[in-house]
Amino acid sequence: MKTDKIKKLIDKYKYPLLALLLGIVIMLVPTGKVSTDKPDNTSADDEIRLETVLEKCEGVGEAKVLLSENGAVIVCEGAENPEVRLSIIRAVEAFTGFSSDRIQVLKTALNMGG
Repeated sequence: MKTDKIKKLIDKYKYPLLALLLGIVIMLVPTGKVSTDKPDNTSADDEIRLETVLEKCEGVGEAKVLLSENGAVIVCEGAENPEVRLSIIRAVEAFTGFSSDRIQVLKTALNMGG
C-alpha cells in the first residue's frame, strides 16, 4: 500500500523533481570561467604596471595608482594639465575597462618637508 502512494507521489512530481535535479547538476558543472576574485598581489601588480606606463607618458611625472573593483585613483605631478589628465584617463580606461567617471586623477601634493 505504501509503495502505491510513493509511486503516485513520484508520478505526480516527477517533472518538478527532474527539473530540480537538472538544475543542481548544471550548477555543479564547471564553466571554465576564471574567477573574478583576483588575488591581492594581482591588483598590486596591475597598479605597478600601470604606474610604470603612466610615468613614461609625457608630462605625467611620478605617478601612484590605486585600483579597486569600483574604480581607479591616480595621483601624479602632471594632473593639473588638461592634456595630461586626458591622456591618463584614456590610458586607465584602456587598461582597466573603467569608464571615465570611475577614474580620478589628482595632483601630487607639494612636499613641504625640509
